[in-house]
Amino acid sequence: MPASYGIGEAAFRIPDMGQSNNDLAASRPLVSILLVAYNQERFIADAVRGALAQTWEPTEILISDDASSDGTYAAIESAVRGYQGPHRVTVRRNEINEGISAHLSRLAAMAQGELLFVAAGDDISVPERCERVVRFWRERGGRDDLIATDLTDMDDAGALHGRIAPDDLGTYRSLADWAARRPFLVGAAHAWSRRLFERFGPMMAGAAAEDQIMTFRAIVSGGAVSLREPLVWYRRGGLSGKRTPASVGEMLARFQRGNRFALAEIEQLQRDAETAGVGGAMRAALAAQQARERFIRAMFDAPTFLARLALAAGRYDVKPALRLRMLLLAGCPRVYAPVLRVKRMLRNR
Repeated sequence: MPASYGIGEAAFRIPDMGQSNNDLAASRPLVSILLVAYNQERFIADAVRGALAQTWEPTEILISDDASSDGTYAAIESAVRGYQGPHRVTVRRNEINEGISAHLSRLAAMAQGELLFVAAGDDISVPERCERVVRFWRERGGRDDLIATDLTDMDDAGALHGRIAPDDLGTYRSLADWAARRPFLVGAAHAWSRRLFERFGPMMAGAAAEDQIMTFRAIVSGGAVSLREPLVWYRRGGLSGKRTPASVGEMLARFQRGNRFALAEIEQLQRDAETAGVGGAMRAALAAQQARERFIRAMFDAPTFLARLALAAGRYDVKPALRLRMLLLAGCPRVYAPVLRVKRMLRNR
């Protein structure tokens, strides 16, 4: 049985692989699935079953609940209870909510695999996901630091629809490529090399997601590539889904949260660029976005309407449309109440 890891962790059956990690890396590399969940009681069992059904061996599966307020953790325990398959399984939970970037970083630091597969608690990995990615990675000499696959669109009821094809990461070779047009990504279908995580280290807490961060790291490191096979069933309307706010207060809270996420991601990207030796180029690439996000924060922090008016009038590094919008949003938010009502009416038709 394994040693315990982390906070509030419960370990379940972990079969003995019979070989050292070095031997496995030379023949069949150990891979790790980082299955993160938060308030996904309805769907987590399907996600766990998808991980347990993986055909690649050896595989370790780290299932972690980010301090959910519903029955997610109990559903995880129930889904793994009695598992007698070949994979090493660890179940744990955080005592406080960490957010996606910090949560995945915690699991990545625990993981032993050569490839680290991201898995979300409301999606399902098809049984061949790990096997197909590992074979693709090894066919390419194991040089890629991030492998992204296509996905299958899945609705709330579990019915499958069309294919989701994110941007081809093989066309991104440098910071200049990434800065010219950030790729459309779905991080729940990504796998990272261990060396990528070890080179750049844990992600800072506060970023909303890891996908752009880890993809940028890979582009300026060993490279990122796409495997054009739909190996993840991606559920619509999960934590990444959008809905119309129920109130002006919720709209403001969501906007400010997005601003905090953006500022955290900018700081992380700048740190990673310094590590990769392209810090100056990244500062130039992020300048406009950073000015925008800092202006938004300053508008919310301003103590009075007159202070906001003066701030909006003097910020020539920010587009006029944003200055006007933020003056209304931070200074007169009630003007948005009729807009929200109309949006809700249209959505409910």
